[in-house]
Amino acid sequence: MKTLRYAFWAIVGLCLILIGLANRDVVTVRAMPTALADLLGLSPDIALPLFVVIFLGVGAGLLIGFLWEWVREHRMRAHARVKTREAEALRSEVAQLRGAAAAAKGDDVLALLDKAG
Repeated sequence: MKTLRYAFWAIVGLCLILIGLANRDVVTVRAMPTALADLLGLSPDIALPLFVVIFLGVGAGLLIGFLWEWVREHRMRAHARVKTREAEALRSEVAQLRGAAAAAKGDDVLALLDKAG
């Protein structure tokens, strides 16, 4: 299984290297359309190799997707937290009731067996 995982990541790395080598040309990335930049008098633009733009776009998409999924699953995590607290309270209540039942019986051997089970 490890070999398969290493082979997969080697193929992914090779593809990323090939994309980087094929897209080395420098492109200008503008934050605003030219007409709006001329109107406001500022032109925020930067020159980067195309593969950097591609990788930043994929990274930003992954980050936004992970954040979106984390926010979407908030309700499920909160529900699981409530159920975990409920289960812990019930466990402690059962342990307390077993101890009380063992004390009422007065038999130490049975109390030890109930506690172990």
